[in-house]
Amino acid sequence: MDLRNIAIIAHVDHGKTTLVDELLKQSGAFRQGEAVAERAMDSNDLERERGITILAKATSVEWKGTRINIVDTPGHADFGGEVERILSMVDGVVLLVDAAEGPMPQTKFVTSKALALGLRPIVVLNKVDKPDAEPDRALDEVFDLFAALDANEDQLDFPHLYASGRSGWADAELDGPRKDLSALFDLVVNHVAGPRQQSRKGEDFQMLATTLAADPYLGRLLTGRVESGTLKTGATVQAISRLGEKLEQFRVTKILAFRGLSQQPIDEAEAGDIVSIAGMSKATVADTISALAIDDPISAQPIDPPTISVTFGINDSPLAGREGKKVQSRVIRDRLMKEAESNVAIRVADTPGGEAFEVSGRGELQMGVLIENMRREGFELSISRPQVIFREVDGQRLEPIEEVTIDVDDDHTGAVIEKLTGPRKGELVEMKPAGTGKTRIVAHVPSRGLIGYHGEFLTDTRGTGVLNRVFHGHAPHKGAIPGRRAGVLISMEDGTSVAYALFNLEERGRMFIGAQEQVYQGMIIGEHSRDNDLEVNPLKGKKLTNVRASGKDDAVVLTPPVRLSLEEAIAYIDDDELVEVTPNAIRLRKRHLDPHERKRAARSAA
Repeated sequence: MDLRNIAIIAHVDHGKTTLVDELLKQSGAFRQGEAVAERAMDSNDLERERGITILAKATSVEWKGTRINIVDTPGHADFGGEVERILSMVDGVVLLVDAAEGPMPQTKFVTSKALALGLRPIVVLNKVDKPDAEPDRALDEVFDLFAALDANEDQLDFPHLYASGRSGWADAELDGPRKDLSALFDLVVNHVAGPRQQSRKGEDFQMLATTLAADPYLGRLLTGRVESGTLKTGATVQAISRLGEKLEQFRVTKILAFRGLSQQPIDEAEAGDIVSIAGMSKATVADTISALAIDDPISAQPIDPPTISVTFGINDSPLAGREGKKVQSRVIRDRLMKEAESNVAIRVADTPGGEAFEVSGRGELQMGVLIENMRREGFELSISRPQVIFREVDGQRLEPIEEVTIDVDDDHTGAVIEKLTGPRKGELVEMKPAGTGKTRIVAHVPSRGLIGYHGEFLTDTRGTGVLNRVFHGHAPHKGAIPGRRAGVLISMEDGTSVAYALFNLEERGRMFIGAQEQVYQGMIIGEHSRDNDLEVNPLKGKKLTNVRASGKDDAVVLTPPVRLSLEEAIAYIDDDELVEVTPNAIRLRKRHLDPHERKRAARSAA
C-alpha cells in the first residue's frame, strides 16, 4: 500500500485536534454508530481539561488505497522537545492557521523546525466561517513568515485550502461546496512525497526511536519510523546510543502499527512505516534500533537547551504526609528520572545534600504540567521559584530572551508597553492594528522579566488580553529586574483559621485562604497591601463578654479568597518562599535558605 507520513502543526487553540477528529470520521476509521469522544487524540486528562495538546500522538487513516500516517503535535513551545523529534518521522506538514488570528509565535517556532528539515508545507486556513475571519490577510502573513524563515522556492510555492475543522469541510476556493475534507485528503496524497525510505527495503534494518511509552503487558514501547530494511516479529536487533555506544541486543516481541486510534500487532514492518516495537530493557528516545551488522547510529535532531530550572524537594511542612502517599526523596527522584528519560527537553540534577533535585525545562507551563501529573499520582512536593539558566560565552554572561506577542484592546496598550519596556527590560519590536479595536504588540523580553507577569497582564487588560511567548535566543545580561512588589501575610500560629480573624485581616491585603482551613507557622495566607512581609494571627477569635451591644452579633461576611492555580503560585513566590504541593492542596510558605540556596538567590538577584 502507498504511504504518506504527515504532521499537523498549529498554534494553541487553532483547531488542530478537532480537524484530526473529522479526518478520522470521514476516512471510515470508526464504525457506524461508534461512540467517540470529542478531541479523541487528546487522551490525557490534563489535555482534556486545559484544551491543549501536550504529548505528540500518531494515528493512521486510509484514503483511496493510500495509508496516511498523521502525527498530532503539541501547539505550545514549552513542549517543543516533542515536536523536534517528531518532525524527523514525516515527509510533509499541514500547517493549520486561524483565519482571524493569523500565524502566532508557536506556529513560527514549529514551522521553522519543519522548514529547516526541508519538509514541504500545505497551509490550511481554518475557521474561515467565523465573523472576524480574514483569510486573505492570514495567507499573506503565512507567506511573509515563510520568507522570513528562509524557506526555499518549493516551500514558498505552497498549496492552500480554506476550511472549518469543526464543520468538517475543506475547499480550494473560499466559496466552494463546503461538503467534506476530500480536498485535503487528495492534496496530501498528491502533494506530499511518499517515504524515500521505501526504496531502501533491501538494506539492513534501521529505526530511530522518537517517543517512549510503557505498556503494563508489553513493557517499554519505542515508536519511530523504519529508515531502511524490514523488521519481523521475533528478530534479534540491537540498540545504539546517539554517541555510537552499543547498549543492548534484544528480541522484538511485538510490532504495533497505528490503525485509527488504536495500535494493532503486525508481523512485519517495512521501510517508511511508523511503528512501535517492544522487547527492549535499556533503549530509549534518540537511540537507533538496527540489525546486528550495523555499527553507526542514525544522527538525531539536536534538541534546544532548557531555559529555566526549578528545584523539586520533599515536603517538610508541618502538614506533610497527610494527603500523599509518595513523600520520600528516593521516590521523587525515581519519578523525575523516568520523566527525563521519555522527555528529552527535561534534565534532572541532584543538589548538594540529596534532598532536592534541580529540574530544567522549557518554561513554566511545562513544569506546571509535570508537577500537576505528579500530584495526581500521589506525590507531595515543595517547589522553588523558577530560575533562568544563564550561559557564559567568551567571558560574557548571556540570558534567554523570549519573543512575546500580545493582542490587546487599544485602551490598554499604554499600560502593557510601559510594563514590558520599563522594569522588565523588554524591547518593542512591532506594534500594529489587529482589527476590531485591538492592537498587536511584539516585543523581545528577558525570560526573567516574564516570570510572574501573566497575572499582572490580565489585571492591566481587564482579562481581555492574549499573551503568547516563545524562546527567541540568548542576549547579553540586561541587569537587575525587580521582583514582586507586594509583601505577604504570614501565619504566626498553628491551627485552624477563624472567620473573625480573617475578617479583621482583610484591610491588610487580599487573602489566599478561607475560614476553617489548616494553617501553620510560616505559611503564607495572603498578600500584604504594602511592600513588607507581616506576621499575623489567623486563629484569633472574638472575645466573649456578658455585655450586649448593637451590631456585636452580626454575621461575619468574608470576601472570597484568591485561589492561585499551580502555575500562578510558582510564578508568584519569591526566592525565599516555596510552593507546597499535595494531591488536595496548593499552599505557599516561607523557607529557611541553606548556604547553597542563599548563594543561588544572590546570583539570580544580581
